[in-house]
Amino acid sequence: MVPRPLTAARALALREGLRVWAEIDLDRLAANTRALKAEAGDARLLAVIKANAYGHGSLPVARAALAAGAWGLGVAGVEEGEELRRGGVDAPVLVLGSISPAAAAGAVAADLRPTVADREVVGALSRAAVESGREALIHVKVETGLNRYGLRLEEAVTLAEEARGLPGLRVEGLATHLASVDEGDKAFTNEQFRLFQLCAERLPWIPLHHIASTGAVLDLPETRLALVRTGIGLYGYYPSPTVSRSATITPVLALRSRIARVATVEAGESVGYARDWVAPRRSRIATVMAGYGDGVRRSLSGRGVALVRGHRLPFVGRVAMDMLMVDATTLPAAATEDEVTLIGDQGPASLDADEVGGLAGTISYEILAGIAARVPRLYTREGRVVARQDLAGYHEEP
Repeated sequence: MVPRPLTAARALALREGLRVWAEIDLDRLAANTRALKAEAGDARLLAVIKANAYGHGSLPVARAALAAGAWGLGVAGVEEGEELRRGGVDAPVLVLGSISPAAAAGAVAADLRPTVADREVVGALSRAAVESGREALIHVKVETGLNRYGLRLEEAVTLAEEARGLPGLRVEGLATHLASVDEGDKAFTNEQFRLFQLCAERLPWIPLHHIASTGAVLDLPETRLALVRTGIGLYGYYPSPTVSRSATITPVLALRSRIARVATVEAGESVGYARDWVAPRRSRIATVMAGYGDGVRRSLSGRGVALVRGHRLPFVGRVAMDMLMVDATTLPAAATEDEVTLIGDQGPASLDADEVGGLAGTISYEILAGIAARVPRLYTREGRVVARQDLAGYHEEP
């Protein structure tokens, strides 16, 4: 990863005295979108922005991905799709998760495209479409081995044919979800693809067949079909160490805080709740204004690291809701108001969500998606802050 200082965002955050903040580089996000779109070839690209765009902020990420060539957007539920519509997004929005019959009217009213695997839901969508005078586009979900959501081959074919005959509905897509495409052994993935193809051959009249996630886009060109669904790759991370690096992508988000206090503790004194950490020697301890209430995993207690003045400093004591402590003994220059990087670049040093996830015993997806809503997001283009999302809402900077 090539360090790219976001000086305007950092200056704004420190000038306003922000306790913690995230910087989202929309130029990098656009470049990642273009790289994955090029990798996908003729297939349309669906930018998956569920879970607040993996913690990056749904609306600005949606706009940037669409401007960079994404065909549509993927969300988990109707509420996320409605948020995009309220923000003025009019591109195709595919609801990837199961919806309740009670949510059918809302999905149709917002012009969302539900993924269906239930006759009752299909009927509710048909009725809602007829009542509103709209056409509802749906995607049928096939179960091929993930065993989470979808219908077996025969049931999927039956539901698709039934939906085809219902008023107000148009079956636009046929989909499945891969269970282990990010692993080195592709045997199970190939079997899932084979089962999906058997179903697709029975339903050639459905225009958008899709199975490929970021890992499949990179590793299995034959699975790209008419549409690909890219999530983690948009945000600059590969799904696992084993997938191809054929597309160059770069992390989009940096998470930063500041030092509120630097104090000396004597050997034998403890730091933090439950006195988990006891100083082995005279130590300088810096208090950082970020904690698990912001998305810094509590499991990083005694394991995590932070960047201060380009140096890696270890977490000491327990991560609290709003604060954490690092051992700055080896960095005498560390001082109050210094910037602390918890994810991202700082000078020559770098700390990405893959490493943080490894230290926390989880994955980059959870680290990114877990960044709390109370953390202000500062959006940049060419190093300049162009928008922000905080507890006051979303607004663009003049």
